[in-house]
Amino acid sequence: MLFIAIGESLKNIDQLADKKLLEQYKHIDWKAIKGMRDVLSHHYFDINAEAVYDVCTEDLDTLHRAIKDMVEGFKKL
Repeated sequence: MLFIAIGESLKNIDQLADKKLLEQYKHIDWKAIKGMRDVLSHHYFDINAEAVYDVCTEDLDTLHRAIKDMVEGFKKL
């Protein structure tokens, strides 16, 4: 459920920022993150448990750092 919430929030943030915020973090595959949200939300039988595990073990730290950077950037505004 947290992946769904993260993906949905990123879609909303991207829309509110006129698609200019996420593009500043090109090292993150935003399309894949939002796509994972779609699969988890709507295509339950297509979920690949190994792919979800790989995201948890290999990609979450990078995403977490990018989101923390965004939050810090907003605090400076």
